[in-house]
Amino acid sequence: MQQLDLVFSALADPTRRAILARLAEGEATVNELVGPSDLSQPTISKHLKVLERAGLVSRGREAQFRPVRLNAAPLEGAAEWLGDYRRFWEESLDRLDVYVKELKRKEGRHVSKRRRR
Repeated sequence: MQQLDLVFSALADPTRRAILARLAEGEATVNELVGPSDLSQPTISKHLKVLERAGLVSRGREAQFRPVRLNAAPLEGAAEWLGDYRRFWEESLDRLDVYVKELKRKEGRHVSKRRRR
């Protein structure tokens, strides 16, 4: 459960979500991640450390470059956790649908009684 806490904590920040979205397109250096943002290199590095602790990114070594890569495996645990609640949402929506249909049916009977008067 600690891993799941780290993943959700990492995903809570929009900058980190943007970094993950960028890395989903392919690996990038820290400087490439800094480019599209208004943030400094040290700030991006701090965000990357949070993502690393959650296991969502890894850093490689290729000569003088240290590319950052997405590791989506921990997201599977988060998706499974959220999926457990999907049945609840679907059942709630099904109950709401039944309720709305019942209200419409009652309203239809009420309107037809008024017309007969």
